Amino acid sequence: MVITSKLFLLTLLTAMFMACYVTNARPLHPSLSLIARLKLDDESPNCWQSLIQLQSCTGEIILFFLNGETYLGHGCCQAMHTISHQCWPNMINTLGFTSEEGDILEGFCES
Repeated sequence: MVITSKLFLLTLLTAMFMACYVTNARPLHPSLSLIARLKLDDESPNCWQSLIQLQSCTGEIILFFLNGETYLGHGCCQAMHTISHQCWPNMINTLGFTSEEGDILEGFCES
């Protein structure tokens, strides 16, 4: 019984030590503001505006894939270009499109 309680106490102390060690937060660089981390300054591409523009083109994009219509407006293609070349790589996935569909749209807009 004594060995079991000592083993339990040792396990408990080890688990508490590991929990404290693992949960230490990594230091953030205070020089980087939220605006800088999200690339929202004036010189950076406007990723959020392009995403909203692309969201408004969803009807055209659905018809493009569903019916095989070969028309996407200039605004849609411009938003697609900005997102695929100047923003985060998986940003198109936030609208529910797969990476393959994003590649098809990008290829159509660049041709």
